[in-house]
Amino acid sequence: MKKLMSESYAVKTANVLPPDSNSHGTLFGGRLLQYVDDIAAISARRHSRAAVVTASIDSMDFLLPINIGEIVILEAMVTHTGRSSMEVMVKISKEDLTRESGRELAAFSFLTFVALDENNKTIEVPKIEPDNERLQWLNDTGKERAERRLERKEHSKSLSNFFASDLLE
Repeated sequence: MKKLMSESYAVKTANVLPPDSNSHGTLFGGRLLQYVDDIAAISARRHSRAAVVTASIDSMDFLLPINIGEIVILEAMVTHTGRSSMEVMVKISKEDLTRESGRELAAFSFLTFVALDENNKTIEVPKIEPDNERLQWLNDTGKERAERRLERKEHSKSLSNFFASDLLE
């Protein structure tokens, strides 16, 4: 079974308020990560029609600060699939609604989710089909990103021996 990438598209918009901000008057990175994980999970669930868990977050590249009073717009979509895994790209934009400046790209991230059945066993997910050439590029480059994730995971496993003991020993 195949599904179009657009079928997994999800959007989240939020006001940036003082409780969401740090001492610089910008959105907490941790709050943004919470929003990212939430919208990415919705996209993965929309694609798989199953329960999902976050397997990894590749990175969070902060390009512009998101200030108090602006809104943050998160757009998520499944961009690549494995057997039970789904890569979800999240594009984060900001907008100042008091000006005519329009949206600006503030950050982006790739996450991996795994679909689970009612017994928490992995299940197969539908393959993804790009809607257009632009989305085709995201899908085509997904295999390379997946390979880098596997390499990083192996590296993390090798580091786990170091981190398993007390750091101050």
